[in-house]
Amino acid sequence: QVQLVESGGGSVQAGGSLRLSCAVSGRSFSMYAMGWFRQAPGKEREFVATISWGGSTTLHADSVKGRFTISRDNAKNTVYLQMNSLKPEDTAVYYCVRRPSGRVSRSHDEYDSWGQGTQVTVSS
Repeated sequence: QVQLVESGGGSVQAGGSLRLSCAVSGRSFSMYAMGWFRQAPGKEREFVATISWGGSTTLHADSVKGRFTISRDNAKNTVYLQMNSLKPEDTAVYYCVRRPSGRVSRSHDEYDSWGQGTQVTVSS
């Protein structure tokens, strides 16, 4: 059973930065695409970013493009989300996800493993 453990969330003022990390247990981390989704209170789950198995392909939601960057370190079984120029509308619980495929996808239905989430709060 794979486990995904997020860290790095917290409270920050608008314009600040945070770096989320997701440590993944189990074998074959480097075979799978990874991603981040978020969910704010009263809102639907939202795609944030995804990265292919080797890191050569990334996709970012339009709402975070140019501000957030997804990356991975296959030697450490870890995926990251660098978040810069944070806005109050970025406030949400952020979830790390794994897709049972090496290719990226924006659809949450394509991911079979989810972390417990980490809270990010951005104040104005």
